[in-house]
Amino acid sequence: QVQLVESGGGLVQAGGSLRLSCTVSGRSFSSYYMGWFRQAPGKEREFVVAISNNGGTTYYSDSVKGRFTISRDNAKKTVDLQMNSLKPEDTAVYYCAAAASYVRPRSSGGYDYWGQGTQVTVSS
Repeated sequence: QVQLVESGGGLVQAGGSLRLSCTVSGRSFSSYYMGWFRQAPGKEREFVVAISNNGGTTYYSDSVKGRFTISRDNAKKTVDLQMNSLKPEDTAVYYCAAAASYVRPRSSGGYDYWGQGTQVTVSS
């Protein structure tokens, strides 16, 4: 059974930073593509960032490029999202996702496992 647990969300002022972490149970973490998605109230879930299984390739949405950084530690089975220069429009529930095989990283449909989500609120 694969479980994903996010942590690190909270309330921050615009311009501030937060670091989200996702811890994954299971033996195959190093083979997973990992992604972060977010969903704001009344909006569809959207892609934020993803990273390949060996960490060699990263993918960013245009809205977060240059502000957010994804990283992974295969030994610790964690994937982190460093969020800087946060804006009120970044407010959403952030979800960690894992794909057991190659996935189109920006498409939520290809991910096999999801966390429960963590709230990020950015005040203006």
